[in-house]
Amino acid sequence: MFLQLLAEAPVKEPFFAYLLNQFSLQQTGDFFLRMIIACVCGAGIGFERSRRFKGAGLRTHIIVCCGAALFMIVSKYGFADLFSSAAEAIVGSRGTDPARVAAQVVSGISFLGAGVIFKNHGMVKGLTTAAGLWVTAGIGLAVGGGLYIVGIFATVLVAVLQIVMHKFQIGADAFNAYQLQFTVRDSEEFRASLKKKLDEWRANTTDTKIEHRDDGRVLYDMTVRTTKDLEIDDILSFFDNVKDVENLNVASIH
Repeated sequence: MFLQLLAEAPVKEPFFAYLLNQFSLQQTGDFFLRMIIACVCGAGIGFERSRRFKGAGLRTHIIVCCGAALFMIVSKYGFADLFSSAAEAIVGSRGTDPARVAAQVVSGISFLGAGVIFKNHGMVKGLTTAAGLWVTAGIGLAVGGGLYIVGIFATVLVAVLQIVMHKFQIGADAFNAYQLQFTVRDSEEFRASLKKKLDEWRANTTDTKIEHRDDGRVLYDMTVRTTKDLEIDDILSFFDNVKDVENLNVASIH
């Protein structure tokens, strides 16, 4: 009975004809172009991050930007079937908000950004990458919304800022970070010489762990931030002149 009623039901137009008539080929091509441009814009920012061996690199930025463009297209045009050709709202569609999908990108991208931020030996890493992801999502929304010039301008602006600020660093970015691990026979003389050397290096400690052992030795595990002109060889040369230093390990933290 149900199949008979379904067969006798009037069909206004074939399904594929409905899909073709919903948007013109020119508009469909415009949707494709928006996503392609979003991918290029995301790659422009992600390429610079990849060269720095960051957690969120080229592929992540491309996917985020392309996804944001897709969200915007869906948000703007995904509900076109809610209105008739006379721009009248179809029954049951009144009160809908087609922009709600794009609005969720603002909060949804935060989860992805938080995933690339981590703390390592008292230092927070990944903030620039997380911020880049956030801007990349905004660029995707702009391109997906048809604001090509705004999206391209934002891409060039963010990429140039990242490159220039990486080359001419200021503030905390103008320092190197090193992790020092060593065992030494603790003494007032050693602590005084270490403090003096840290002052000469214009270094500051961000994370220090000291473990006193039964044999009178002390295990130091510390993270120091120094100026860019200080090399690992400079640190090693200092410890070469210190007596009773064992298990010395110096590693650069990027």
